[in-house]
Amino acid sequence: MKIYDFPMAPNPRRVRIFLAEKNIQMVYVHVDIFKGENRTVEFMRKNPMGGLPVLEFDDGTYLTESVAICRYFEGLQPDPPLMGVDPRDIAFVEMWNRRMELEIFSPIANVIQHTHPAFITRIKQIPEFAEVRRDYGLQRLEWLDSILAQRQFIAGERYTIADITAQVAIDLGVNLGGLKLLDGVHHVKRWHEAVSSRPSAKA
Repeated sequence: MKIYDFPMAPNPRRVRIFLAEKNIQMVYVHVDIFKGENRTVEFMRKNPMGGLPVLEFDDGTYLTESVAICRYFEGLQPDPPLMGVDPRDIAFVEMWNRRMELEIFSPIANVIQHTHPAFITRIKQIPEFAEVRRDYGLQRLEWLDSILAQRQFIAGERYTIADITAQVAIDLGVNLGGLKLLDGVHHVKRWHEAVSSRPSAKA
């Protein structure tokens, strides 16, 4: 098996962190998004959506979407559990991961898509929309701070894929979107320092 990957893209990083937490070694194939290598005819045969990451199985089939790839490896190697340990826990982890995608990841990604020079030729950028989403994202970080005031990690007292999703989103915002974690979100800062200190954060 191998994974088609681009180090600067957030969704491939979600998978890399997930696999690092499980100590699963993979072969990664570099696909440069900025050069449009994910839009070539050859790559589109692997994923017609043109997105990364893509997991290629030894039989030549392909699995796309980062959470689906994580789900596959969770089934192969349940320990450490990153997606829940029983039906109830699995459901709650899924709920929190989805909330992180919608409420944290999405607004940050919108800001970058509509302001970063890398996207000028890829989408019609609307700076006003970026500002609206930036304000929303900052509000949702305050909401996340209220959640993390109650527990160590996002879905409870154990590190899960929900933490990975939020960590990747915030790192993306800091590195490419000019996001600054304000003093008021000290629980988010505490959590972010903790997850950033894990060896998997270097993935």
